[in-house]
This record gives sequence, C-alpha cells and structure tokens, in this order.
Amino acid sequence: AFSFVEAAGVGYLAKLGQWLNPATQARVSDDLEGLPSRYRSICRPQIVGLELAAKVSLASGVLQAMGLQSRFAPLVLLVGHGSQSKNNAHAAGLDCGACCGQTGEVNARSLAQLLNEMAVRAALRAQSIVIPDDTWFVAALHNTTTDEIEGFDLDLAPATARERWDRLQDVLAHACDQVRRERAPSLQLNPQAPRGKLLNQLRRRANDGAQTRPEWGLAGNAALVIAPRHRSLGRVLDGRSFLHDYDPREDGDASVLELLMTAPMLVAHWINWQYHASTCAPVRLGSGNKVLHNVVGGNIGVFEGNGGDLRIGLSRQSLHDGERWVHEPLRLTVVIDAPQQAIEGVIGKHAVVQQLLDNGWLQLWRFDQAQLLRYALGGWHPLQLSAV
Repeated sequence: AFSFVEAAGVGYLAKLGQWLNPATQARVSDDLEGLPSRYRSICRPQIVGLELAAKVSLASGVLQAMGLQSRFAPLVLLVGHGSQSKNNAHAAGLDCGACCGQTGEVNARSLAQLLNEMAVRAALRAQSIVIPDDTWFVAALHNTTTDEIEGFDLDLAPATARERWDRLQDVLAHACDQVRRERAPSLQLNPQAPRGKLLNQLRRRANDGAQTRPEWGLAGNAALVIAPRHRSLGRVLDGRSFLHDYDPREDGDASVLELLMTAPMLVAHWINWQYHASTCAPVRLGSGNKVLHNVVGGNIGVFEGNGGDLRIGLSRQSLHDGERWVHEPLRLTVVIDAPQQAIEGVIGKHAVVQQLLDNGWLQLWRFDQAQLLRYALGGWHPLQLSAV
C-alpha cells in the first residue's frame, strides 16, 4: 500500500508545483463547482415549495428585522460574506458563522429572488410595506480574503438596475481598496502598494495551498453593538466589533430586539467563545499547529501529526502571528440602544440569555441618553470613569 501511495504521488507533482507560484484567480462560486458552464446560468438558489402566504411572511420578517420597511432605494444590495482559500481544512471557520460555516451566497441570492417576485411585493402592500416598482434587489458576496464584492444573477436584472450596478462599481472598488490597505499591515503587506498589486498579493494568498493564514477571520472580536448607526459612526473600532443597525423607535413591541438578542447576539457569543477558548486553553480547546494537521474521514476532523485524538477549535495560526497573540481573549461586550423594560423583557423570557448574563459569559451594556449602564445581578449600574 505504501509503495502504491508513493508511486501515485508523482502524479500530483504538477498540481503541487502550482503552489510555488499561486495564481491571481478570483473566487469561484463553490455551489457551481463541477457544473458545466452551459448549465450555470439556469441553476440558481431559490426558495421553492412554499405557498405565497409563507413567502410573504418570510419576506416581511426579514425586512422588519433589517429595519427596511420604507424609503427603498432603486438598487438594494443584499451582501453576504465568505472567504477564499486553498488546501484549508478549517475553511469553514473563515466563512459565515450564522450560515453554519458556509458562505452567505445562497442566502443572499434566495432572498433577492424572493423580494423581486411581483406577487410577494403585491402581498406585502397589505402589511404597509410598499416596495417601489423600480426597486431591484441584487445579491452579492463580500470576499473577506481579498476584499472584493461579487454580484449575482445580474442577467435577471432590468436594464436600469444593471446600469445602476455598473455605476456603483467605482464606489465599491474604492471602498474595497481602502479596506485592503487597512488590513495589509496585519498580513505583512505594504499598504502603500499600487491598488492592482495589493489585490494580486491577496489573491495569491487566497490561491496558495501552502498558506496557513489566508486572512485573520474574526481574530480580535470583542463587541456587538445593536443601535442606530449614528452611535458608532466615526468611531475607530479596528474591526473588532459586530455592528447591527437597530432603531428602537421602529420596534414598538420589541419583537425585533427579541430576535436580535436570541439570534445574532448568541451567534456572536459562540464566535467570541470559540476564539476565547482556543486562545486560553489551546491544548484542550484548540486544534494546534495547522502545518501538522491530517484530515480524518474527509469532514470528520483533524489529527495533529499522525496520532493522538481528534483536535477541536481553532489552529494556532488563526490566533498567533508567530511572535504574539493577535486575538485578545475577552468575553463579548454587547451594547444595546433600547428601553430598559424591553431588554429586561427579553432576558426574562429566554433562559439561555439570562444564564449567559447572570453567569458572566456576556457583558451587557445599555445606552441611556448620553451615558452607559451595565447589567449585573439583575440591575443596571452606571459606567464609572476614573482618571489615569
């Protein structure tokens, strides 16, 4: 058996040789991999098997959760996120946690298709959600490794929507370039490099099968802010905070707040704790050195080396740059702009939320006009500032 494996390995020399000079190829949509090109345009993710009433209920719930019930722009982008890497057993850890380790492409495309259905829009009017006829939803994906924005199903868009998308490309390209320059130093890249050169360097990292750290993922995450955008506008958060735009004035029954505190807040906690545990207890709760990983059974797990038990958690390369820990293990701080009664109502209704708070796994703060109050032991305590 070993002789066969050694002999067969010669056939992979050409493929391995490609890693010596990684290509600058853009991301290829994973859900279409292996599908002949002639079928790709007609194979699209979409929601099937639902009656119109169920579709309308789904669309209404999503729009309400996003606070998007009026003032629709002519072009609305629904942008998911996903990573790009090669030969990476932990690739799912760089994709969307709320999508179960997948990219957000399928969700974004399915939702855009749903919201572009004329029958769904007509029924939404009965719920006072009026989407103008000239509004078009476009699904897109943010490649977090190369910081590129890719649009989907543009061939279905009317000419006016396609023209708006084309005009938007310069704005998106400039924004993506700014983000790449912000992230470049953490990857030992020159932030002053020409735009095309920096992009190609990141694409090579994404296509390099020997690259153990294509991007930093969510290393450094520390907080979740659920508040109107003006609360964090202009603040330098260094990419360490999850932001969710929320206006309590448009959530009279606190149903959206309940959804945010029982879904995004819990997902953010899971992500935060995965990084926290892998940093604080890397032997038991981390997966060790990625260079030594051997994949077991395709998707079962990894060994570190050729023995021992399956390793869980994040690899050292996702947390440490070789000289220092990049992730600072802090328990997630959640800051919410909502009435005290509404927040306490959600805490009292959901045992899992109350347990996380009462046992100190989450730190909860609430905006009260110009001050911050901290939730502890069932009460609220003002933030005390002391001179240094």
